[in-house]
Amino acid sequence: MADATTAARTRIDRALAELERKILDLKARPASAPAITDDDLFAPRPSDQRVAELEAAGHEASQALARAAQAVREVLAESEAG
Repeated sequence: MADATTAARTRIDRALAELERKILDLKARPASAPAITDDDLFAPRPSDQRVAELEAAGHEASQALARAAQAVREVLAESEAG
C-alpha cells in the first residue's frame, strides 16, 4: 500500500507543479494574446487514456476470474453432494 500511496503522491505533486506552471504562464501573458491550446487541465492525455483502458481490462479480467472461481466452487459443491 505504501507504493500506491507514494505513486499517488507523486502524481499529485506533478499535477500541482504543472498547474502552478500554467498559472504563471497565464499571468505572464498579455490579455490580447491568443488562447493556449492545452488550457484544459482535466482533459485526458493519450497516456492517461491508455492507463484507463488497461485498468478497465484488468477489472474485466478480475470479474471473469471471479465468475470462473464461482463456477468451480459450484461444481465442487455438486460433486461433494452427489
